Amino acid sequence: MKEQIDVLMATYNGEKYLKKQIDSILNQTYQNIQLIISDDCSNDETRNILKEYEKKDARIKVYYQEENLGCVKNFEFLLKKVKHDIYMLSDQDDVWTPDKIEKTYQYLQREKADLVFGDLEVVDVALKTMYASFNQYMKLDRKIRKYVNTNKLNYLYNCVTGCTIMARKQCNQKILPLPNQSKYVLHDYWIGLIVSLEGKIVYMPEKYIKYRQHGNNEIGTEKISHQFNHIDQVRELFIQVKLGIFKTYVDNNHRFPEPLQSLNIKAYKYFNMLENKKNINLKGWSIFHQLYKTETFVYYMENFIIMNLPWIGRILFPLRYWVLKMIKKR
Repeated sequence: MKEQIDVLMATYNGEKYLKKQIDSILNQTYQNIQLIISDDCSNDETRNILKEYEKKDARIKVYYQEENLGCVKNFEFLLKKVKHDIYMLSDQDDVWTPDKIEKTYQYLQREKADLVFGDLEVVDVALKTMYASFNQYMKLDRKIRKYVNTNKLNYLYNCVTGCTIMARKQCNQKILPLPNQSKYVLHDYWIGLIVSLEGKIVYMPEKYIKYRQHGNNEIGTEKISHQFNHIDQVRELFIQVKLGIFKTYVDNNHRFPEPLQSLNIKAYKYFNMLENKKNINLKGWSIFHQLYKTETFVYYMENFIIMNLPWIGRILFPLRYWVLKMIKKR
């Protein structure tokens, strides 16, 4: 008898695409599942749809929140409801290929991993392919190959997409509670980070999800920095993201190994200082180097100039932006 797997789905006003996603989960080749859904005070037809499905399939258990929790705390609620050794995360608006659970489970068992994550096919509202690979489009594939199963995988940026995750419940005691201080550290970011510190993470490059983009995604493919045509806009965003990340780390420092606790504090102070350095910064370069030293030379230098020498960036950025626009990458 195959072991039972809990599939966790957080819903909120998902009436338009919800049925298609639930059907794709219920019709998996791997049938021994429990679909646990938490609805976060939807005010459209979502709750009626969930009640309909709950009546016709005993594998579905739905919780209806009385107060809006938000995305992160809704997933925290679901993680606390996990009963079995293995669980998966699900969005409300995607479509899973029929063998997603079976293939991911085989990968988890074969690799003796604590967490498996994968790639996605990005599609539009009609499920037509926009990008064959989410990780290639978002330029995460190189980072994943380089850092998978190390604590760098999710330390500076999020390489683990939540809806691709299959993980073991035993790690949840370290993962919970989920921090909710920053919009830049969501549930999948934190899960991937903590498991990378404590256990074994493996990457499955196959794509078993049609990742639907429809304009109202909680998390999507939009690259905010690509909208900017001035380096100061990019720099402000980068600093705010890193401040949000490292403030979360410092607030939860007891959950990090000791060497990273010290780096978390230094990095937070470094990015906090950068907010007031508008043209040039001559301090904390060793901290920057410690954070970025394993990156490619180009990535290292781009970020170094943006963070520490923005006056040089103001000269180079317009030229770079024009070149990228000419080759249709902006």
